[in-house]
Amino acid sequence: MDQKEFFLHHGRQFGTLLGLLILCIVLWILSPYFLTVSNLLNIAQQTSINAIIAVGMTFVIITAGIDLSVGSILAFSGVVLASILRIGLPLPLAIFAGLGVGMVCGLLNGLLITYGKLPPFISTLGMMSVARGAALLYSSGRPISGFSGSLRFLATGEILYIPTPVVIMIVVYLIAHFILTRTKFGRYTYAIGGNEEASVLSGVNVKLNKAMVYGICGMLSGLAAVILTARLNSAQPIAGIMYELDAIAATVIGGTSLMGGEGTIFGTLIGAFIMGVLRNGLNLLGVSSFIQQIVIGSVIIIAVLVDMALKRQKQ
Repeated sequence: MDQKEFFLHHGRQFGTLLGLLILCIVLWILSPYFLTVSNLLNIAQQTSINAIIAVGMTFVIITAGIDLSVGSILAFSGVVLASILRIGLPLPLAIFAGLGVGMVCGLLNGLLITYGKLPPFISTLGMMSVARGAALLYSSGRPISGFSGSLRFLATGEILYIPTPVVIMIVVYLIAHFILTRTKFGRYTYAIGGNEEASVLSGVNVKLNKAMVYGICGMLSGLAAVILTARLNSAQPIAGIMYELDAIAATVIGGTSLMGGEGTIFGTLIGAFIMGVLRNGLNLLGVSSFIQQIVIGSVIIIAVLVDMALKRQKQ
């Protein structure tokens, strides 16, 4: 591989990491409170939820799809989880139910896309409304709280001095990286995004694999719901609004191509931390939340422009 090919294949990942480091240095200069242990741990904890959702989004976007329903699925999974805890059933059962609700919603997305022939945008847009409505109906539009404190460990506990949400995030990323790089399913995921027709002709069960990808995305939204519910000590049916935007942004900033077929899990992690650091830094600097939306939207646009430019270079 010559230098040009190496840059085209890996330059985006190095550039993203360099961007994160530069962003941290700038914020450190602008705010003395940024580069403190407590603030860095706070960033990691705040980023963990978006980072976990972004893993599922990475799988989806690698197949040249999109999932706009992750925030609503998070809310629905959260209220189901909380309602089971509230009546006194064991925590593992409640977590299993939350993950199961997320996976079922994701699989429904996948089935509508593969067998119903709906575009991913339309299918997941519809699920975004359905899951949000289901969360509001299930909870009668009110937050659910009043369960035991055992769930709180998932948000406030530590494992080897590392906050539990961060440990969960690391485990999720390691498993996802292994799946994408070391399994047949991972190779099929890239192949489908690269050329779906060629994948079919090669004997890949595209419908099954795409349904599984959306199921994974839904399940990880359910996992994020578990952590968010633990952090708030309640489940909100309006939780997760605009989370899909943050997940897509983290994925694209991390180098996953919206055209499909390209992307890395660790690139997504860097993208998620860029989003988390940016939000934290703007808050420390007292920047208005309205201006924050403009800044983050601009970052997304720039990331997509870079992605398109690199795509043209490769062609």
